[in-house]
Amino acid sequence: MSLVYFVVLVGTLVVSCSDYQKLLNGDDTSEKYKQAEIYFNNGEYRKANRLLEQIIPKYRGKPQAQRIIFFFAESYFQTKSYLLAAYQYENFVKSYPKSDRIQEASFKAAKSYYFQSPKFSLDQEDTFTAIEKLQIFINLYPNSEYAEEANQMIAELQEKLEKKEFEIAKQYYTIRDYRAAIKSNEIFIASFPGTKFREEALYTKFIASFEIAINSIDSKKTERLEELQQQYNVILRYYPETLFLEDLNKKISQVNAELEKNNQAISQQTE
Repeated sequence: MSLVYFVVLVGTLVVSCSDYQKLLNGDDTSEKYKQAEIYFNNGEYRKANRLLEQIIPKYRGKPQAQRIIFFFAESYFQTKSYLLAAYQYENFVKSYPKSDRIQEASFKAAKSYYFQSPKFSLDQEDTFTAIEKLQIFINLYPNSEYAEEANQMIAELQEKLEKKEFEIAKQYYTIRDYRAAIKSNEIFIASFPGTKFREEALYTKFIASFEIAINSIDSKKTERLEELQQQYNVILRYYPETLFLEDLNKKISQVNAELEKNNQAISQQTE
């Protein structure tokens, strides 16, 4: 970048900032409205937002108010201020229920909550709120052009909730609380029958049961080993090409060997 170009650029920015500041501090509502649209269309959403915020009270009750409030919400949405965006979109929906942009505003309000959903390891209160808002939108506008995207977002959020619950269940195995691991994975499988984590949950239950069975006292070992055989068969029936096949086969070989040894010991005792 040449020195001359740099000086011109800096000078232009200084003048631009100065003009914007004068506009903010001025009283020309009409000019603020005009420039807010220009800034918005140029992607300068923060500047547009500040101007729109100033002129909203001046246009309240006038025909332009509907357009201003919608773009005020949009400016928050575009700058990722999602809680403020949701509030303004919902304000628009309440104020202009017959607007031709009512579906768009309702959807973007719900979508703003979707963006507030945190990663799965954190508290999921905002995720539940987002699912609720998106479902309300779908119920109100099942044929909307936004319905498919809303359904996709709900599915993504539900998967996040499932992942959180599964990671909690799996953690019991990690800390070697095998009985809790078995119980929590059983509850998870029953609670989320169609979950993508079902295969791994069945596997986690199996390896937790394996640890208990292999280390059981003789009077309980046979029953627990036979239960492992049943679990193995269930996994292979639903997931014949499971990612965990190598470890499952290795462990079931140990199970079968232990059962054979136990049966031989029982036979010797009865002879």
